[in-house]
Amino acid sequence: MVAVTEVGNRVADPAGQPARRLRRLVPALLVVGWLLGVGWRMWLSRHVPLPIAHTDEDSYLHTARALAGGPGGFSSENGPLRRVGYPLLISPAFLGERDFADSYRLVQLVNAAVNATVLPLAYLLLRRVVPVGRAVALAAAVAAATLPATVFYAGVAMIDAVLAPLVLAWLLAVHRWVRRPGALAAATAGALVGAFHLLHSRGLVIVGVHAGLVLLLFLRRRVGPAQVLAAVLPVLVLALLNEAVIRLLGDRVYLLGDPPGDGTVRAVASGPGLLRVGAAVATQLWYLVVITFGLAGVAWAGAVRLLLRRPTPAASPDPAAGPADEVGATRWTVGVALVTSVGVAAGASVILAGITGKPLDAIYGRYVQMLAPFWLLFGVGTLVTATPRQRWRRAAVAVGLLLAGATLIAARLAWVASRGHELRYGGFGAPDLMALTGGWREFRPFTGAAVGIAGCLLLVAGLRLRRWRLPVLAALVVVNLGTMQVITDRLVRPLVAATAPTPRVADLGVRPGDRVWASLGVQWVLRFNLSHQVTWADVRWFGDDPPADADVVFVRWAPGEPDDWDGTRYGFVRLGGNPEQRWAAWRRG
Repeated sequence: MVAVTEVGNRVADPAGQPARRLRRLVPALLVVGWLLGVGWRMWLSRHVPLPIAHTDEDSYLHTARALAGGPGGFSSENGPLRRVGYPLLISPAFLGERDFADSYRLVQLVNAAVNATVLPLAYLLLRRVVPVGRAVALAAAVAAATLPATVFYAGVAMIDAVLAPLVLAWLLAVHRWVRRPGALAAATAGALVGAFHLLHSRGLVIVGVHAGLVLLLFLRRRVGPAQVLAAVLPVLVLALLNEAVIRLLGDRVYLLGDPPGDGTVRAVASGPGLLRVGAAVATQLWYLVVITFGLAGVAWAGAVRLLLRRPTPAASPDPAAGPADEVGATRWTVGVALVTSVGVAAGASVILAGITGKPLDAIYGRYVQMLAPFWLLFGVGTLVTATPRQRWRRAAVAVGLLLAGATLIAARLAWVASRGHELRYGGFGAPDLMALTGGWREFRPFTGAAVGIAGCLLLVAGLRLRRWRLPVLAALVVVNLGTMQVITDRLVRPLVAATAPTPRVADLGVRPGDRVWASLGVQWVLRFNLSHQVTWADVRWFGDDPPADADVVFVRWAPGEPDDWDGTRYGFVRLGGNPEQRWAAWRRG
């Protein structure tokens, strides 16, 4: 058995009554699993009453509020990369008159409902692309749905909460289209690509990959002009929708971001610049291997072998599709996933390198996190269906990638440090890596490699035996649950404590109709979260002197310090605030 046939042959479910019972139970199990997933995500987000991921959350929330008919606000986006898909999705949370905390909780519910669809999508993908037996597919789908890279952003108003299920849905649509070409399948794949473009600028990579896929399928005469049109038209329609909504918003949402320009060109227009970008790309791909416990590396080894070898005929359980269709669709799907992974990592690295106003990141895995569930699933599938020799060869590839990546990252960190600089390292760069390595304040590449290697070897050893497959995957789920709990306790809750202003502005007597301004002297995160509580107006900023039309101002309260703001000079009366957080609310007397 060779690699190209191992993913083309369906692994038979155990015969007999238990298999038939499981087949009937699968839909119910997926529905119950989705409900439990929504509940678990909401439980994790119970500690987050206000945004903690600034300024991205602020931008999406202001745009969503404006789309719902309320006041606008600022956005940290720039014109060329501006997208409105996620604000459109969450805008119903801002309909009617409700407290911001209630709207924010509804946003989290929307996130949880969409994010939890990873479970049924993962099950369908694994059954169709590899495929494996139902029990293993269910267990692997739960592992993918609980992966911290999948779940983490569901608790905040970030677009990343919906991208992981969208990736799985898109690759599932690609597989369906290639396996059984048709206008509806082509339009479905195109609509999902258009949704990517509507949601985030990294969708440009997906659009490029989609265009290449359509062109190759046409040149190889697998699809005709009608299917090409069906695959392209939804992308164009959703791109036009993005522009139409932006025009509809007008200046109610004003942009503070700088468009990519000369800085991006300069970042890659030299040998050292290309090396920096290459190192950043390698770091993101290495990160995928670590957080999937080597499964991404195993999957890449299987994917490359699958792409380099021609499929051999094999029996197909589906009389409507021959073995070439089965394996060929998997080859195309895996090829698309590989190109997308490298493209997203490269695109993100180039854009981030061009932002010269802040230090470069030691690691920023946010952009590739959406691909982690697919590679985990494909890694499980290739281990289950491979021969013993293939399993250990692919494990060796994963181990090599982990060690080589750790060495490269350590060398990069040392080189930067030797020149008196340091790379930025923060909680939103790779929260799951921080939890797995204990690296809350420093990047630990070799610890990450050790975690990935240990996990990989245990998974390879456990998945080779049928009786151990479900317990091993269950253990992976337990690790995912524990990791998310560690992230919540060590990262999320401290961020909430540091960024949630107390008391609430409503408790100070700030009420609807008040014209509210915020001073630049208030720490920016607190200023943003104070402003969110003013749901009836866009809170603008001022320097020292309050605007003439201000009824209430949020200003710095620092007793005994030179920059303590004294509102009595302007006829204001202090309502209250929090001197420990260095802010106060004043009303014009």
